Amino acid sequence: MNLANQILTEVKKAVVGKDEVLEKILMVILSKGHILLEDIPGVGKTTIAVAFSKAMSLETRRIQFTVDVLPSDVVGFTSIDHETGKLRLHPGAVFCNIFLADEINRTSSKTQAALLEVMEEGNITVDGYTQKAKDPFCVIATQNPFGSAGTQLLPESQLDRFMIRLSIGYPSLADEKDILKRKSERDPMLEVHAAASREDIIQMSKEVEQVYVHEDILDYIVALIDATRHHTSILQGASPRASISLMQLSKANAYLHDRDYVVPKDVQDIFFDVIGHRVIMGTSASETKDVLMGILHETKIKKSK
Repeated sequence: MNLANQILTEVKKAVVGKDEVLEKILMVILSKGHILLEDIPGVGKTTIAVAFSKAMSLETRRIQFTVDVLPSDVVGFTSIDHETGKLRLHPGAVFCNIFLADEINRTSSKTQAALLEVMEEGNITVDGYTQKAKDPFCVIATQNPFGSAGTQLLPESQLDRFMIRLSIGYPSLADEKDILKRKSERDPMLEVHAAASREDIIQMSKEVEQVYVHEDILDYIVALIDATRHHTSILQGASPRASISLMQLSKANAYLHDRDYVVPKDVQDIFFDVIGHRVIMGTSASETKDVLMGILHETKIKKSK
C-alpha cells in the first residue's frame, strides 16, 4: 500500500462512506491548493479536517466565522514587548498547516480578504511584518448553500482562488448506522494515527509536480476551458487559473492512481469540481452541472500525429 492510500485508510476510520470526497481533498493538499466545502452543517467537515491533520502529522486550527471576527484573528497582530522595546508578533489562526474556515460567508469582506491574501500569495503580513505560511498550507473553507441572512457572499474573483469546490452530502442509511455504532463504542478520531510526516507530505507534493502531462492533454484542458468561454448558457467562462488548477489536480489524480503520467480520465474525473464555481451562468441557463457535463461530452481529445 503506498503512502497516499495509507493516509486515506487512516482518515476513513473517522469519516464513513465519503471515499471520493476524501481522495479529492488529498489531491488538493498534495497540489498545494485550497478547498471550498459547500454543505449543510453537521455532515463532517470539521471531522475531515482533523482526521487529515492527524493522519499526516499536520497542525490544524479552526475559526467559526461570524460578523465580529477581525482580520487580526486570522493573521495575528503585533504589540510592543515592554522588556525589549521591540514589536512582538502574536500569530493568528492561519499559522498552521490545515486551516478550517467555518462558514466563511458569515464574516466581513475585509476578514475574507485577509484570509484569501494568504491563500494566494503564501505569505502572512501583519503590520508590515511578512512571514511565509507553513508548508504545507491548505485552507478548507465551508459555507452553507441555504440561507443568505447575515452572509457576505464571496465575489467571483475570490471564489476563483479555491482550487476545488466539493459537497459532502448526507450519508447513506447504512453509513449513518455505522456512524452511530462507532460513536456509541468509542470516539472514532482516537483510532486515527499518523501515516505520514510533514516531510513526507512535502516530498509527495514534489512527486505530484513531476507527473508528466503530454501535449495532447494540455490541448484537451485548454479546449475544455475555452468551451466554457463560448457556451451560450455561460455568461462568464473559466479563467486561466482554472486551467492551471485543472492540470495540477489531474496530475494529483494520476499520482493517487499510481501513475506518473496524466490520462484524459484524470481530467474528466475532477472537471466539474474544479470548474463549477468558476463560471457565471446566464439567467435562463440550465443547471451548471448539466452544462459543464455537456461540454465534457462534446469536447474530444485530439491526438497529435
